[in-house]
Amino acid sequence: MSDSLLPLRRLMQTLTERAQTRPEGSYTTKLMAGGTGKIGEKILEEARELIEAADEPGEAGREHFLYEAGDLIYHTLVMLAYRGVDLDEVAAELGRREGTSGLVEKANRSQPKTDE
Repeated sequence: MSDSLLPLRRLMQTLTERAQTRPEGSYTTKLMAGGTGKIGEKILEEARELIEAADEPGEAGREHFLYEAGDLIYHTLVMLAYRGVDLDEVAAELGRREGTSGLVEKANRSQPKTDE
C-alpha cells in the first residue's frame, strides 16, 4: 500500500482495537453498540451526503466532497472492523475482480451455483 494510504491502515488498526476493547466515550464504540443497523444507517446517511456534495461547484464544493468521502470511508471501515474484516481482505477481493468486466462479474454473481 502506498504511503498516502497509511492513514487508512492506521485507522483500520484503531477501529479493530476499538471493536475488541469498546472503550467508553468512543464514538466508534457507540456505533458498534448499535450493531449493523446503526452502522448501516450512518453509511447510508454519509453516502447521501457524498452524492449531494458531488454536485457542489468550485473549490468549496470539492473540499466538501472530500470531507464527505472521508466520512463515508470512516463509517465503512467501522462496519468492516465490526464484522472482523481487514482491509487486506477487501484489497484481495478487488484484486480478484481486477480485469473482469463489471457486467460479467455482476452476471456471474446472479448465476445459481451448481455442484459438479
